[in-house]
Amino acid sequence: MDHRWYAIQTTAGHENKVRSLIERKIQADPRPEEERLIRQALVPIRQEVEIKNGKKVTVERKVFPGYVLVEMVLNQETMHAINGIQGVIKFVGQGWTPQAIRQDEVNRLLGIEEVTEDEEVKEEIPFLVGQVVEITEGPFSDFSGTVEEVLADKGKVRVSVSLFGRPTTVELDYLQLRAH
Repeated sequence: MDHRWYAIQTTAGHENKVRSLIERKIQADPRPEEERLIRQALVPIRQEVEIKNGKKVTVERKVFPGYVLVEMVLNQETMHAINGIQGVIKFVGQGWTPQAIRQDEVNRLLGIEEVTEDEEVKEEIPFLVGQVVEITEGPFSDFSGTVEEVLADKGKVRVSVSLFGRPTTVELDYLQLRAH
């Protein structure tokens, strides 16, 4: 049996409900676990850091809002079972044919990426030198400025703001900024 991963489009905000309904179908399947056509369903999430009330807080965000991933054997029985679940809109694919997700993409989504020893996981800072940004937290909140330097290794950004008519450079955590 060839179990592969497929993406299913769901009603927005119902991803976890659809996932649990699929899991119920899996549990109700009387076949032994290794013979089940549908193995698992999940909603890929990632941890992100936000600043709330001046403190860094880790929150979970859905990687693909409106989608659930299912590992299964694709046939008429499994397609009918999944399409019959409340909240499922359709399989993702071309025309009527569901398209399997490549295994390297699945590994990335599940966090099974192979990270070599010389590669360090770094936070991605979404700002560029010269970009106009708005400061959202701290003593300079509601000020606008221009990015002068991105310090990726520190997670900081140097921003030039106009303070009393003079350009002043401030170093801020990138989470305190929003693109203008």
